[in-house]
Amino acid sequence: MKKGIGASKGYAIGYAFIKKDEEVKIEERIIENIDEELARLKAATDATRAQLEKIKDKAEKEMGAEKAAVFESHMMLLDDPEFTGAIEMNVSNNKVNAEKALNDVLDMYIAIFGSMEDEYMKERIADVKDVGARILKNLAGVDTEGLASVGENTIVIAHDLTPSDTAQLDRNKVVAFLTNIGGRTSHSAIMARTLEIPAVVGLGTITEDVKNGDLLIVDGNTGDVIINPDETVVKEYEAKKEAFLKEKEELKKLIDVKVKTKSGKRIEVCGNIGKPEDVDAVMANGADGVGLFRTEFLYMDRDDMPSEEEQYEAYKYVAEKVGEKLGIVRTLDIGGDKKLSYLPLPEEENPFLGYRAIRLCLDRKDIFKVQLRAILRGSAHGNLAIMFPMISSLEEFFQAKEVLAECMAELKAEGKAYNENIKTGIMVEIPAAAVMADEFAKHVDFFSIGTNDLIQYTLAADRMNEKISYLYNPMHPAVLRLIKMTIDAAHKEGKFCGMCGEMAGDERATAKLVEMGLDEFSMSASSILGAKKIIMDCE
Repeated sequence: MKKGIGASKGYAIGYAFIKKDEEVKIEERIIENIDEELARLKAATDATRAQLEKIKDKAEKEMGAEKAAVFESHMMLLDDPEFTGAIEMNVSNNKVNAEKALNDVLDMYIAIFGSMEDEYMKERIADVKDVGARILKNLAGVDTEGLASVGENTIVIAHDLTPSDTAQLDRNKVVAFLTNIGGRTSHSAIMARTLEIPAVVGLGTITEDVKNGDLLIVDGNTGDVIINPDETVVKEYEAKKEAFLKEKEELKKLIDVKVKTKSGKRIEVCGNIGKPEDVDAVMANGADGVGLFRTEFLYMDRDDMPSEEEQYEAYKYVAEKVGEKLGIVRTLDIGGDKKLSYLPLPEEENPFLGYRAIRLCLDRKDIFKVQLRAILRGSAHGNLAIMFPMISSLEEFFQAKEVLAECMAELKAEGKAYNENIKTGIMVEIPAAAVMADEFAKHVDFFSIGTNDLIQYTLAADRMNEKISYLYNPMHPAVLRLIKMTIDAAHKEGKFCGMCGEMAGDERATAKLVEMGLDEFSMSASSILGAKKIIMDCE
């Protein structure tokens, strides 16, 4: 048995799949047998074509022909004699290995497309990189399918999983995941709860302790992982899993209930989402709205910035789903542990305290304005609100509001619809904002307490560091005092105060937060009904 941190509740019995991130190193070699090398290149190209065919067919079935068209263009590149011919010529003329020949041609294509004025041609760089990476992996014999190739009842095991890894997990096949590192508030853990997949993190050496195909039991409640259990233990956990699912069914009776405490205070229970489609699970679990839309996921797992139109479609989707209920959209929170391949950020000693979130957005208004315009346009379709992250001073909030006003004026001039009375608030996650909450409350429409960062900043305890995880305590008196100050300051000015950090979904903290006067809890979809039950039992 291995003991880790139960990051997402539930039980799973399945088979191990170890995810390895293999980087292909390109080394130049002089080739003696050119025909043999050309045959290697052809085999890798053929394998790439077969894989792309398979991906295209799957994409057509699941996402429609329009979304699958990108793989058509990838295959066209493979069939382009100028592309493949240039690689073959490089092998033949320069007697270099296929990997080096391919890399040279890729560099040339990227440079040519990058120098073109035409935006469509510039966008082809991503296609060239994707196809090139796939051929390269096939040349090196590296797995190209990764998580897409897993079978039924799979338990994914990795050193860590990125937000985009977890976002791509197929819930019909992946029944749980385990990681060497991470804590309850790591992004992989948060995504597991969003996907309602049991997860145990911080297991240390699980990638070495388990072999592919091992039978595993995962207890996301306690953090226990049992490797190759006997039949008696399997039966015991099958019963636990059945009881857990039965309890989940019982909680479904609360889906349409608007919860109140015993004393009659109405409290809203909302959901956190990372992708637009996550709103479906949130609303299906009876949420009173979306308390946090982490928009950075729209920017991840891609090679370029999402356009205004792309973002508008995402916000419109969420707005239409929440309707008259509230959907709080947090502006881009990149930096710290969340980086974008196409947005180089400076190397920093303390990235969590550095150039990130609102600081980056106010500096890069070109990026910020595209997002704000898209959110505003989305607000014409439902009740959206805008929340600025990592605000530490009134000046930052006022600057953000100025940029928002510019966007409103532009949209008005263009005749594009938006909600002119859209609410704006801040995420209270820096102790300075909590201490100054009485001043902020005079200017904002709402607060939402981001406990993940508030706790680590208050206690000077890195939430990702297992060595000091014992210091990361949501119930520390200093943390509770800052939360209480924030709630009281909001109420004094007649504003509402919510909480969207992981503490909002922590059942051990619910009663205390209700007692403090919190108006709204926002959490992963899977935690909503359990929270409703606890709140109804509070005074």
